[in-house]
Amino acid sequence: MTMNNGNDITTDETTAPVEGTETPVEIAQETETTDMQKLEAEITELKDKYLRLYADFENFRRRTAKEKLELISTASEDLMKAVLPVVDDFERAMSSFEATTDIVPLKEGVGLIYTKFSKTLESRGLKPMIAKGEKFDADLHESITQFPAPTEDLKGKVIDEVEKGYLLNDKVIRYAKVVVGS
Repeated sequence: MTMNNGNDITTDETTAPVEGTETPVEIAQETETTDMQKLEAEITELKDKYLRLYADFENFRRRTAKEKLELISTASEDLMKAVLPVVDDFERAMSSFEATTDIVPLKEGVGLIYTKFSKTLESRGLKPMIAKGEKFDADLHESITQFPAPTEDLKGKVIDEVEKGYLLNDKVIRYAKVVVGS
């Protein structure tokens, strides 16, 4: 023991920490360790979320690609089902060609079948273009040739339609092949 201003202080008391208390360095190290553990847990959680999200996206991408291929392969199914009755009518007409010699009813029957077929296609969005007499439009018409216009008002207009053009839901699927007046 040493004497200092009348107080008794032992050397062991000044240097030895009190039991149950920690030094500031130990507290800082412990705080850093718990912060690191929290950050590592957060990183692990975020990685897990990322992997799950990526897997979900890959599954979605595969599923939509499969559905798209399926849709493309069966896209014309509805049209084919709608056209089958017309095909049946044509088969009946073909068989009646051999059985009858009167041509007038055959012409009427084929005309009815053509009308039915046109209406079936029209109900599916197919519309024929009206080109004859219209002003030439390169977005709708394909000019095969130019011909001198019989009258002045037919210059730059379609004089004759060689092949009909068609629109499917207002999109050109076949341009009309026309003769333009010059």
